[in-house]
Parts: sequence; structure tokens; C-alpha cells
Amino acid sequence: MALDQLKAFILKMQQDDDLKQTVLAASTADDVAKIALRQGFEFSGDELLRFSGKTVGQVTVVKPDHPGEYH
Repeated sequence: MALDQLKAFILKMQQDDDLKQTVLAASTADDVAKIALRQGFEFSGDELLRFSGKTVGQVTVVKPDHPGEYH
């Protein structure tokens, strides 16, 4: 299930500073999903966006607002 994969990826990211910095530098949710896939976790950018506002461990997923972005 993608939600379990997403939660597991977030937990791994908390323990790996290099992975965390790579994720924080990503431009889009799809980019984060691609990073996760390379780490063996499978979920989509849309699933990540729908998870916005939820917390896993010490990480709260937040969708950043970009000027000029349509919602």
C-alpha cells in the first residue's frame, strides 16, 4: 500500500541527513516520489500531496505555496 510506503520513507528520511537534504532540495512532489523510488519506496507525487498536514514521527508533510501556482 502506498500510504505505508510513504510513511516508511518519511521515517527513513528522519534517520538519513543526506536523504533529507535531497528531499528538501526537490522542486515537486513528483521529484520526491522519484527520490523515494530510488530508495525502494513506491508512492506518487499526488499521494504525497494528499498527505500534506499529516505527521509521521517528527516530520509533518507540508505542501509549500509557490507564487503563481494554481490550486
